[in-house]
Amino acid sequence: MAISPVYALRETGQNLWRNFMLSMATVITIGVSLWLFGGFFLFNYAVDNATQRWEGGIEFVVWMNPEATSEQNANILDAIMTSPEIQDYTFVDQDAAYEEFKDIFSDTPELVEVVTPEVMPPSYRVVPVDPDADVVAELASQFEGRPGVKTVVSANDTIRDIQDLADEVGTVFLAGSLVLLAAATLLILTNIVSAIRNRGREIEIMKVVGATNWFIRIPFMLEGIMQAMLGAVLAWGGLYVIDQRVIGRFSQPDSLELMAGFQVESDELIFTGGLVLGIALAVSVIGSSIAVTRYLDA
Repeated sequence: MAISPVYALRETGQNLWRNFMLSMATVITIGVSLWLFGGFFLFNYAVDNATQRWEGGIEFVVWMNPEATSEQNANILDAIMTSPEIQDYTFVDQDAAYEEFKDIFSDTPELVEVVTPEVMPPSYRVVPVDPDADVVAELASQFEGRPGVKTVVSANDTIRDIQDLADEVGTVFLAGSLVLLAAATLLILTNIVSAIRNRGREIEIMKVVGATNWFIRIPFMLEGIMQAMLGAVLAWGGLYVIDQRVIGRFSQPDSLELMAGFQVESDELIFTGGLVLGIALAVSVIGSSIAVTRYLDA
């Protein structure tokens, strides 16, 4: 017995409407789980893009004490200029440091008002010849503890902190999405089983008149696929918000320089959207297949 597309879609719509509340719960669960799963990929892409531009140009900063003497500053400058391992450097005096401070904390003018250039530490922004992270760390350590030096900070340290934080956030996103995807699969199964039981007598009559198993199965399986696709659309909207409202804010001109490349490329966003749709369809096929195989053929 051939199945008409019109019949299949009509039956699918009726099944969804009969279990409207359960169907909406399934769609929302799928949407949220896929949103978390896709968010995991978007944040990983953004972190990789933000840190990639530092590869080959990792620098470290030698922060001087504001009260460092001219002799102490001269000693540090001499060490920088005579080191064969240092390619270039930039000196940022107290006035320039104060201007940077004002830009960073422009949203908190009350903090800017209580700070003066005299308390700002000058610094040497150093670019090593060899960008290898271990080499940079070793070179930076040579300036730690010297007279007049307040602290030495490597961009590599900051990058590692960002990557560690991203890994922690990503783990939470991934774990949460997997749990919700499992729940979504069970919801699809439960929804289809409920629809099958509600139409038990009708299904028995269809079998008596010669309806094949696939003729009966397809509308129920389409029900699961429809729920998954609606969930994927919901997830796409959430991923767009993450990309534009969360990740996109780090790439604005007034954001931190270190995070200027924290963004997701269009092809990466498209790939993530396709992956989300593929997972949604896989979840729907698994849930609906288990339901129709176990309960419809019994």
